[in-house]
Formats: sequence, C-alpha cells, structure tokens
Amino acid sequence: MSDTDNHADWWRDAVVYQIYPRSFADSNGDGIGDLRGIISRVPYLAELGVDAVWLSPFYPSPLVDGGYDVADYRDVDPRIGSLDDFDGLVAALHHAGIRLYVDIVPNHCSDQHPWFQAALTAPPGAPERDRFIFHDGLGDDHSLPPSDWRANFGGPAWTPVGDGTFYFHLYAAEQPDWNWDNREVRDDFLTTLRFWSDRGVDGFRVDVAMALSKDLTDPLPFAEVEQIPIGPEHPFYDRDGIDEIYAEWREVFDTYDPPRVAVAELWAEPSPRKARYATKRSLGQAFFFDLLQAEFAAVTFKRSVDNVLSWVKQSGSSCTWVLSNHDNVRHASRYGLPEVADDGDVWATSDRDRRWRLTRGTDPVEDIERGLRRARAATMFMLALPGSAYLYQGEELGLRDVADLPDDVLQDPIFFRDPTFNRGRDGCRVPLPWTLEGPSFGFGSGSAHLPQPSWFGAHAVSVEEGDPTSTLNLYRQALRLRHDFRREGLGEELRWADALDGALHLVRPSVGWHSVTNFTADPIAWPGLPTTMLASSEPWEPGTPLPAETTVWFNEKGTVDDPV
Repeated sequence: MSDTDNHADWWRDAVVYQIYPRSFADSNGDGIGDLRGIISRVPYLAELGVDAVWLSPFYPSPLVDGGYDVADYRDVDPRIGSLDDFDGLVAALHHAGIRLYVDIVPNHCSDQHPWFQAALTAPPGAPERDRFIFHDGLGDDHSLPPSDWRANFGGPAWTPVGDGTFYFHLYAAEQPDWNWDNREVRDDFLTTLRFWSDRGVDGFRVDVAMALSKDLTDPLPFAEVEQIPIGPEHPFYDRDGIDEIYAEWREVFDTYDPPRVAVAELWAEPSPRKARYATKRSLGQAFFFDLLQAEFAAVTFKRSVDNVLSWVKQSGSSCTWVLSNHDNVRHASRYGLPEVADDGDVWATSDRDRRWRLTRGTDPVEDIERGLRRARAATMFMLALPGSAYLYQGEELGLRDVADLPDDVLQDPIFFRDPTFNRGRDGCRVPLPWTLEGPSFGFGSGSAHLPQPSWFGAHAVSVEEGDPTSTLNLYRQALRLRHDFRREGLGEELRWADALDGALHLVRPSVGWHSVTNFTADPIAWPGLPTTMLASSEPWEPGTPLPAETTVWFNEKGTVDDPV
C-alpha cells in the first residue's frame, strides 16, 4: 500500500481515479472494456500516482443505464469478467499500493433482478411486492397512474404492470426503486456490503445517496413537488429516515480494519443538510460538485471552495473535489464554451452543456485550445486544495467530449426518452486511446463499443508519454508533488493570500505550498512571485508576467511576498 494506507484516515486526502469499466481497456477484442483490461493497465495507474480507483458498475446488467441497472449485486457481468477476475484486480491494485472503491446502487435495481421478477408474478399486496414501491392506479378501473410525477430520465415515474397497480421509478422504467422501509431490502444490502468488503474492497461510492427514504403515501401534483425544498418535507430527496439506513451501513464498515469508507453522490445543492451524510456515524464523506458547476472565474472558484470548507466543518469529514465524471461534459470541453451568467442558478452550466450536446457540439462553437488550457489550470488548482480529489478516466489525457456521435450508436437512456431535449452522456464515455495505431487506438484489438473520433490519436497515452509538455505528464508531475507535500505533513488547512484581480493565491501553510491561478484571458504582471517554481500548467518563465489562464505552484524555499 502507498503512504496513505497505513492509517484509517487514508481517504481524507486521497486522489481517486474513476474507471468506467466498459470504456477503459478491452482485453479480448469484443469492443467492451473488462476487468482483465483494467488489470493490464494497473502499472499505468501506479505511474500516474493515484491512491485509489473508483470502479463504476461492473455487475450483471441489461445495460439500460450503463450498468446502473443492476440485476445481481453480488456478481460480475460475464461480458466484463468473473469474480476470479475481480479478485485478481483487487490483488493487482493492492500490490501496486492502490485502494479500490466500487459503485453501489441502492436506490433502484434492474427490472431483471430476481426479486423484481418475483414481484411482477406475485399478486397485489404480496410480500414480494413490498420490496418495491407499488401503488394502486387511479380511476374506476385503476388504469391511471397514482400521480403525474415525471421520471428523471423523462416520461412518467409510474409504470403499470397490468393488474391495476403501478410501480415507482425515479429513473428509467427498467429501474424500479427499492422500498427501504422493507427489512429484507435493508438486510440484503448489508449482505452485499459485507460480500465486497470481504473480497478486499476498501470503499463504496453510493449512487443517488439522498433518495433512499421516501414517503409516497399521498402523492402531490408534480408541479407542487418541484417547489418543495430538498429536505425532510420532500417526498423522496434527503428525508430524515435516511440517517438510520446509513447508520446501519456504518456499523458494517466499522467491523473491518481499517474501516471501510464510503462517499455519497449528493446532488443536494443548495441544501445545508448534506454535511450529515459525511459524519463518522454515516457514510463518512460526500461529493461536493461545486467546482464542477462553477464557471472558470476567480470569484466563482473561491466562492465554491469557501462553501465546501464551511459545510465540511459541520461534519468533521474532508472535502471532495471533482471537475469531470461519467455524467457530465468533460471539463476540457466545458471550459471551452462561453460562460453563463453568474446569477446564482447552480444548474445554469448544466443547461448550457445540454444545449451544446443537442447541436452535436456546433452551437456554441468550442474553443478547443482555451478549453484545454483552462482545464489544466483548474486541475492544478483543485489538486492544491485540502481534501480528496476525484479524477475521471481520460481527463489526464486532456480528452474532450465527443459531441458528434451518430444517433444510431448512442446508448444513454436519456437520449431515448426525449432526443429533442437531451442527447445523453455517451460523449464523455467514449473508450480511451492508448496507442496511436490500431482499430480502436489500443483500447482493444477490434472496434470499440462507442466510436472514437480521429483526433483521439493525438491524445493517446503512447503519444503523450513522449511529450514532456503533455497533459498526462502534467498530471503525473502534479500528483508526484502532491504526494511529496503529503509526506511532509500536508494537513487540511488552507489560507487565501492577497491576489490581483482575476487571480487566486492559496497557501497550504503547514508545508509552505503556494498555488497561484490567473483566471483572466490576459497575462498579468505580479510583483513578488518567486524566481523558481515547482510546476506550471502552461509554459512560464519566472520573472515574466503570469500567462493567461494558468496555475503555478511554488513553495517557501525563497521568500514570497503577497502582491502589492
């Protein structure tokens, strides 16, 4: 294990690398990434310098939602491996000093899950149905849904089963929601947590963590539900009953040495209650997506960091930072799009990105060079912050979203529910390029399950490894420096130093680590910057103006004065 792994709090400042298994590496040429492919790339992950891997769903699944429709929580999809392969992956990662998180999907399962199939064949009111959320239909013949609620992927949130009853699903109709008031459901998930923990899993990323506790006894009209703040009065988001569920999970986690860890996927902004998911009595850590939603500007980045730091103090946990993942436009593309107005709308960036994908990346036009320059600067800024950092596969290569995928290859259920509203998330899930040559740039020996554009070749690992200025080598250098500071006793304190307009200067005082970011489109002359540096996201000659949209790191081996 690495130097973070000898204590129970290794996760507090870990760098975690998200792998979307079907798009990482294909070992058998069938076009789908697999566990043996990941095993073959463990040396790459070790060279990158990550502390842990987060493995997105790898369970048996019909793949209606990229594996987030789970048919069996305690097995591996045969298309991507076996339990023996999984054990081999755990062993390979641990041998390389890398921990492993796995995705757990507790809000819903696949409609092919044996328990849901049993529910469909059981009569209304049977115990098999109580594991899910079934309601009688409305109207004299019970043919109308219990409410007009809409699912998150589009379409109704209630699906009829042909006997006058409907089942509830927050997402696709093929993803029925579990009933977490049912003791069998709770116990079965505790069994699942033990199953993977016993196989060496170190932590869990909890999908849709705030939606398990629900009260759907008297559904209000959907227009009224949309006006209810996320919290105890909401019918399915962030209700109080969720606390006792995760308290039971924590009891399981704490039976292991070191305790297993968990991080909640928590789209609860701007709820002030999200800190409670990250306490020692609960999951222990929660995602904060503030930076992911922030425009590339000094004022929004500082506000995001200050907000997260204040929330983290309430829980005693550590911060989490993320700029890209499998659900969002990659930040190298996002930062190449025109900014949205900073009017307090936390979803404004997402709406712009959705519209951009709808036009296959043509409106607005992406500024490719600027997007990558900003992405590199933002990543270095993020890695200098206290807490843990989550990276998404391919961002270390500077990959952009593939916005112009043909309609006939798309796989995301969001697209199929309403293609005129959203083209889905496939553009950030295109398989990685490993080599300049080959039918899928080294992803496998055959074609990839999502086609890669020709420009992927310039971002292949084999190409970037040979370029000292590449994004891959920048990530490797930044992670190596971060590890060096951590060995010196990095701590979790952050101090803002004075900065010029349009710039931020943060200090990690315990080790004298400084990070300066110019967020503006112009170079800035900054008196007092050192004549030596540790790293820079863009070429910079100390003593000259700081380049546009650039982050530099330095330490206090020489005297550094705040700007005047």
